Amino acid sequence: MTASSMSKGSNLPVDARVVRVELAWAAGPGVPDIDASALLLTEAGQVRDDADFVFYNQPRHASGAVTHLGKRSVAGAAGDTVEVDLGAVEPAVERIVLCASADGGTFGQVPGLALRLLDASTGSELARFDMVAGTETAFIGGELYRRQGKWKFRAVGQGYASGLAGLATDFGITVDDAPRPAAASVVPPPPPAPPAAPTASAPAASAPAASAPSRPGAPRLTKGEERLPVDMRKRLSLRKEQVAVSLRKHGAADVVARVVLVLDASGSMSFLYSKGVVADVVERMAAVAAQLDDDGEMQAWTFASNPARLPDLRLGELPEWLRLHVRVGEVGLFRRGRKKGLDPSQVDMRDVGIQNEEQKVIAEVRAFVRDNPASAPTLVLFFSDGGVYRNKEIERELREAVEEPVFWQFVGLGKSNYGVLERFDTLAGRRVDNVGFFAVDDIGTVPDAELYDRLLSEFPQWITAAGRAGIL
Repeated sequence: MTASSMSKGSNLPVDARVVRVELAWAAGPGVPDIDASALLLTEAGQVRDDADFVFYNQPRHASGAVTHLGKRSVAGAAGDTVEVDLGAVEPAVERIVLCASADGGTFGQVPGLALRLLDASTGSELARFDMVAGTETAFIGGELYRRQGKWKFRAVGQGYASGLAGLATDFGITVDDAPRPAAASVVPPPPPAPPAAPTASAPAASAPAASAPSRPGAPRLTKGEERLPVDMRKRLSLRKEQVAVSLRKHGAADVVARVVLVLDASGSMSFLYSKGVVADVVERMAAVAAQLDDDGEMQAWTFASNPARLPDLRLGELPEWLRLHVRVGEVGLFRRGRKKGLDPSQVDMRDVGIQNEEQKVIAEVRAFVRDNPASAPTLVLFFSDGGVYRNKEIERELREAVEEPVFWQFVGLGKSNYGVLERFDTLAGRRVDNVGFFAVDDIGTVPDAELYDRLLSEFPQWITAAGRAGIL
């Protein structure tokens, strides 16, 4: 395997049996001390007990698979390393999350922050992930995870404004309120969730109930919610709570935003539509709108060769909306008039086509925001499986959108070639970073806690930066 420079959300296969994950930074006056750690997680995304937390006070896992090797500092270059014997990882462990905490400051004060993946047998660098941080005091740099019997590595780059305690509780651990995580205990598992509902992260035992109306950022009651089928209503309740948890962790408990959904309907998406993956994504995003949007509604677009605005998604109409409007594009050859059998509210998908023209829908959403000003910022949740080729046009649209009250969160659905979207975090010449991007192999296997954390990790940072720049 040759070395690879990774961007946030990207992944690569790991062929080495034993790897070292090194967190590296430039030490100096005023730079906080950094501690690396690892969490061994089951399929449910939780630790089994406190032995699954490997850090400087508990440097070796009982299985021998994960070891905290400790720090080194040479000529101003500092690092802390965790070694993982992938061949020794127990079958029950599906993911190893590679974390860090800052002692005496924030990660925004740490220059040269990078994660290096090394082959332990040769010392050769397999991958490097350069990270950018702000006010976070805890960070997930990356994760090793199983996929079809093989190991892969994903660059995560997700910060926690709530510190190590916020990070740890997300995975079933409570950390004593001390400067260093000298003691940790596992929270008892939550009651079984309803069928098909996600597993919610257990909150710290001392925390008030998430549904308490007095708690900042508690799940909001949304108009029409009571009309949903019981199973969907239960899933929505759990997901709204998880969205609220994610917002609190990033210091955005009381944020209100207009939420816009954009769905790729190009031909390569056909499989994801036919298997219900896109419908499930929409249901999960409805919880984001229900929690963030003051009216609980979500504007929506579909696109391929051309964009088309869909009817607004109102929460109480979610089942019917999914049936009528979650549809893939079609070839419009030999057409005459409107396609027979369509509901009056439906888009004729022959108008949408099957090619990738992201820049057109970006321009249309920008026009909608300009023509319909709102007191709250706009969060665009944009889902695509890649095939991006209009890089110059997309970059131009998003650069021009920097001065607009809109944050664009792109999510890649497992294919490839995301072009400029994948590189946007590193593009200079913008007053604020108005674009986030991550990709997942199979979004259906990503727990709600992880998905919402990724969706909402950069949005609060943009709100702060856009406020300072006078954009909001």
